[in-house]
Amino acid sequence: MLVSEMMTTRVVWIDMDSTLEDVGRMFRQHPFHHLVVMEATKVVGVITEHDMLEHVSPFIGKMAERTQDVASLKRRVHQMMTRELVTTSPEATVAEACETMLNAGVSCLPVVNASKALLGIVTLRDFARLAGVLLRKAEDAGEEPIASDASIELADEPGEDGGLSAA
Repeated sequence: MLVSEMMTTRVVWIDMDSTLEDVGRMFRQHPFHHLVVMEATKVVGVITEHDMLEHVSPFIGKMAERTQDVASLKRRVHQMMTRELVTTSPEATVAEACETMLNAGVSCLPVVNASKALLGIVTLRDFARLAGVLLRKAEDAGEEPIASDASIELADEPGEDGGLSAA
C-alpha cells in the first residue's frame, strides 16, 4: 500500500508568521493535533498541539494571569515550529513511512512532492486506523492476525530498531 492511498489530503496549514493565538484557535476549531507550516507554497515546518502547549503560559485565562502570560500568545510560529522537517512522498510505501516516522521520533509526516509542495499528511492516528482495519479484516476472515506466541515490546530508546521489536 502506498502513502497516497492513506494520506489525508485536506491539510490545514498555517503561515510561519502567524501567532500562537492563531494556532490555538485552529486547534480548537479542527479535530487534529498537527499544523503544517508553510512559507509561500513550500512546507517549512510542523507545529503540534504539544509544541504550542510547551510555549504558552499555563496561567492564560486564570486569576494568576500576568502580562507576560498573555504576551506568550503573540509569539510567532517560526519561533517554535519543528524546522528539522521529516517528510515522505506519495510514492513511498506505508511500511517505509511508518519506519521513517518511528526512526525520526515524530508523530506526523507531511507528504510532499519533489519541489516540497504539500500534497497531504499522515499521522500516528492514520497508522492506528489502518492497523485496526487490517486486524479486523483478518479476524473477520477467521485468521489470527498476530500469532498468540508473539509479543511486541517497546524498545528502550526511541528510534532503536524502529521503536518496536517482536520478541
